[in-house]
Amino acid sequence: MASEVIEIKKQAKSTFKEEVMKILPEGGNLNLCLTCGLCSSGCPATGLEDMDPRKFLRMASLGLDEEVLNSNWAWMCTMCQRCLIACPMKIDIPALVFNVRNRWPKETQPKNIRGSCDMAFKNETCSAMGASEEDFKFVVEDVLEEYQEAQLEFAEMQAPIDKQGAEFFLNQNSREPVTEPDEMVPLWKILDIVGADWTYGSKGWAAENYCLFVADNEMWEKNVRLKAKAVDDLGCKVWLNTE
Repeated sequence: MASEVIEIKKQAKSTFKEEVMKILPEGGNLNLCLTCGLCSSGCPATGLEDMDPRKFLRMASLGLDEEVLNSNWAWMCTMCQRCLIACPMKIDIPALVFNVRNRWPKETQPKNIRGSCDMAFKNETCSAMGASEEDFKFVVEDVLEEYQEAQLEFAEMQAPIDKQGAEFFLNQNSREPVTEPDEMVPLWKILDIVGADWTYGSKGWAAENYCLFVADNEMWEKNVRLKAKAVDDLGCKVWLNTE
């Protein structure tokens, strides 16, 4: 009986995989995957879009560039790095996801995340909520006065802004002063109790940086440099970023 000939076609070379492996010298060898599934076991995005870290990595490793680069699952990954910690081969899957995201055109990226990145440059505050220096000062001073009067044990508590030479420069998630101002107070109380020498800055006070999540390296760096300049301008020794 004649044997049937099975032809195995040569797979197209993956340009994306090779690019990623050059970018990530450590943790960048996607071919080391053992398919053990530990990356997927603790992933909060496992199962979404019928995808998980192991499947996503294997698709990239097998050269399925189109499927990987157009996968909505890349935007569901939280980049929490649980997969990297669990991986016995230390393959950096979050960095793989990052490099998928930065290949998406800006106009096709999730509007909320992209918009928050862009909004951070409306003012020098870096606030993704678009809060201005004046807005921030008003809220901080108003909330501080309220708690000084209502809780006498904190009558002398301070929440300084632009205090030159303070030891600590504190960043604040801008959602709190805009929508949940009372959430700022517990940290103020801790700093007051321990006698910390700290300050907010009227510029660069917002802690968040959504440009990281859209993998926009240029805008991510710009955001960080604006904040770092604010720290340097006040002569603070330590930068405390709550994010």
